[in-house]
Amino acid sequence: MSIETSPVALNLNGVEVVDTFAEAFPITGTRLIITAATAKWARIAALVMTGNATSVIACDVEAAIERSVPPAETPDGRPGIAVLVFAFSRDALAKALVGRVGQSVLTCPTTACYNGISGVAKDRQISIGGQLRFFGDTFQSSKKLGSQRLWRIPVMDGEFVCEDRFGTVKGVAGGNLLICGASQEHTLLAAERAAIAIRKLPDVILPFPGGIVRSGSKVGSRYKGLKASTNDAYCPTLRAVVNTELPATAEAVYEIVMDGLTPEAVRAAMRTGLHAACASPGVVRVTAGNYGGKLGPFHFHLRELL
Repeated sequence: MSIETSPVALNLNGVEVVDTFAEAFPITGTRLIITAATAKWARIAALVMTGNATSVIACDVEAAIERSVPPAETPDGRPGIAVLVFAFSRDALAKALVGRVGQSVLTCPTTACYNGISGVAKDRQISIGGQLRFFGDTFQSSKKLGSQRLWRIPVMDGEFVCEDRFGTVKGVAGGNLLICGASQEHTLLAAERAAIAIRKLPDVILPFPGGIVRSGSKVGSRYKGLKASTNDAYCPTLRAVVNTELPATAEAVYEIVMDGLTPEAVRAAMRTGLHAACASPGVVRVTAGNYGGKLGPFHFHLRELL
């Protein structure tokens, strides 16, 4: 591996790395532990619950599976899935999760749902089970697990158990990498390898389909009222009619967006993704998206990730 620095660009494994930074912003996050009688049903509930949760530009939350949780680590000793969910505010997060857990976890055979962030002051907690309990139509009951209250809601296969309150933290959203490749095939393979590597890390998720974004966006639009529109500077078919940011040999770009519970988690994910992408054939440049420091206070410089 060779790392070369210059005022213009950096180099990792023969791939140009632009000397720039990814700009990320604060966001409120939480972790849910979904358990079920089998790992299959826990994953089904998690996948449905995190549907349509790619970007807060147009979704109520950004969410994805963090990892599988073995029975030895779950509150009820059953197979589990950890899910991270992010929204702009604690109130928005609570509203979205009551709906998503109620429609996608409560409804799923054999599941239960537990708080995955403990030790958080009450004013930084949100009520989930405490809201869903009303579905029990007065037949619900509660019990204590240590200091936490659980609600038991009667359903047709037994009981749905859901923790009363879930802890939240101030996380980081919008860490990103833009992978430019010589062909769509090569670029997608590099992005897939980067996503697989990042998913092995804790406290971070990739909310887009398969962890990869084809429709990178810029702020604003020529159409009135649109918050975002296609990132034309990185569209290969527009290189002759816009101020392109593409190298001459690039024919496709994929973006990886990362949300984490801490800045350190996002930084580790970006470093892992950068190295995985630059080790893949056909990649000609890796860069990152920012808004000149105007979007958010978290700046992850690619130079520091080499």
